[in-house]
Amino acid sequence: MCLSIPSKIVEIEEDNIAIVETMGVRRKVSLDLMADVVAIGDYVLIHIGFAMGKIDEEDALESLKIYEEMIIAMDEEERRSLIEQDDNCSNRSI
Repeated sequence: MCLSIPSKIVEIEEDNIAIVETMGVRRKVSLDLMADVVAIGDYVLIHIGFAMGKIDEEDALESLKIYEEMIIAMDEEERRSLIEQDDNCSNRSI
């Protein structure tokens, strides 16, 4: 299962690639599927390595707060399992 967690654009590189930060983790994503123009500081939703849509900051921060509450409620083994599944996702393009 994939969850689209709001990610903040922290850098935009050549070839339409952005560096985003998602709950303290940075990764590269493609901006090729974005209909909206984005800038550093914008929040986007990501699916399999592509930024798919822009989300306003207020909604992004509220979503991140809920995800943090969910993480706190998990035990350590569940957290590690989810991170491992995400790291090994075969659908990620970048």
